[in-house]
Amino acid sequence: MTSVQGKWLSNPQTLAVFSALSTEGAKVFFVGGCVRNALLGVSVSDVDIATDAHPKTVMDLAIKAGIKAIPTGIDHGTVTLVCGGIPHEVTTFRRDVATDGRRAVVAYSGDIKQDAARRDFTMNALYAGIDGVVIDPLNGLPDLLARRVRFIGSATARIQEDYLRSLRFFRFQAWFGDPNKGFDAVSLAAVAENLDGLGQLSAERVGAEMVKLLSAADPSQAVAVMRQTGVLTRILSGADDRALGPLVHLEGLSETAPDAMRRLAALGGAYGLRLSRSQMAKVDRLHEAAIGTMGAGELGFRLKFDEARDALLLRSALLEQPWEPDTLQSARDGDKAEFPIKARDLMPAFKGPSLGQKLSDLTREWIASDFALTRNDLLSK
Repeated sequence: MTSVQGKWLSNPQTLAVFSALSTEGAKVFFVGGCVRNALLGVSVSDVDIATDAHPKTVMDLAIKAGIKAIPTGIDHGTVTLVCGGIPHEVTTFRRDVATDGRRAVVAYSGDIKQDAARRDFTMNALYAGIDGVVIDPLNGLPDLLARRVRFIGSATARIQEDYLRSLRFFRFQAWFGDPNKGFDAVSLAAVAENLDGLGQLSAERVGAEMVKLLSAADPSQAVAVMRQTGVLTRILSGADDRALGPLVHLEGLSETAPDAMRRLAALGGAYGLRLSRSQMAKVDRLHEAAIGTMGAGELGFRLKFDEARDALLLRSALLEQPWEPDTLQSARDGDKAEFPIKARDLMPAFKGPSLGQKLSDLTREWIASDFALTRNDLLSK
């Protein structure tokens, strides 16, 4: 008998939700990521719950127990129960009635095996009771323990239910797959045969999935296989992943945490994806800085240390240059440096466009001196 452990299992608020839902005999289980992560020894963040109780019953039972119930996705069987300020997403067992590659029409079910069969990967079709005992309706546990990412049933059918699953396949491989065992051949073949379906996906969904994938410790193998299967260029126009592996290596050498925007910049940019304005701007800044000519000190001064470091790592990866750790100190120095001249120091001798030009010229000279020129040095020029 396999069991999961963790503080999340004994959280008082979660116990209260389970108690409320099971008072009239409903079956209630943890499902998906929390069970998967606990079995792998990975931290659990989101706790999802599955039950055979219908959504209206879930809401009625929660309200009766004094738990706030929000019908967040009630048309698809999902209710959010907020207990002690902690949200718990509760979804009724379902089976798919019809799908179009983007969304599904579902019917409620009382059968845990039917609910498991509509999920994407075998490692996600794992449930656990409040006692932590794992329930494995589709024999997905061996795949999880082997870190083997495999679609449930027919890979083609699962992908055609929602084409985003092709991208999720690579994301799960990057996060949970064993890189030494390669990729499931049947799954890869199904992905390659359904490339046209990726065009049905919104740029927002694709962008969000790519950010998750590129946040993995080392997504380079998964992205390389995306290129080989034709997926990468379908979703990211003009992408070139040659610098991604070297960048991940340099991140390790410099003890720099993964960052999806830095890695998107290594792929050539985020063209074709829809991200937030700040995310798009960061990708563009990093890529331009990496291929530009600014030194480490100037990058630190203009971009601040974190982005300067990212640009230097990118530059080394993109240009296949040796990594020079000392450049990080120069970037830190630039970050801390304060330009000693204010616009008022140059007035009234300069004003309007000439004032801006003079400030720009003095800034360049100050940076070229490694920030050594003083206020008096600059004003005497």
